[in-house]
Amino acid sequence: CNLTGWWENDLGSKMQVLKVDNDGNFSGEYHTAVSSTKKPIQPSPLTGSQHLDEDGQCTFGFTVNWKKFSDSTAVFVGQCFNGDDGKEVLHTSWLLREKVGSQPDDWKATR
Repeated sequence: CNLTGWWENDLGSKMQVLKVDNDGNFSGEYHTAVSSTKKPIQPSPLTGSQHLDEDGQCTFGFTVNWKKFSDSTAVFVGQCFNGDDGKEVLHTSWLLREKVGSQPDDWKATR
């Protein structure tokens, strides 16, 4: 699986991976289409790592820092699959951590 390039999810969010190095490390930008903040959405930096595997169905993970418009950070983990049509497809899960004002509010900080 070659993560380099543009990817788009079902909600219209887009990710650009600039380059995957020989160790599987990569960086890029995430352009989210959804947000709970009232500030204008802006592209956000991402950094990650890919497990380079010979069968092409690699696992990967990356972090997105929404610092340009939100006090939150998200992590994504996933795997690349070769679809029936021959196109590569990414399946991911994510966690979002929002900033809260106090320790008692910690329970509602992660989605």
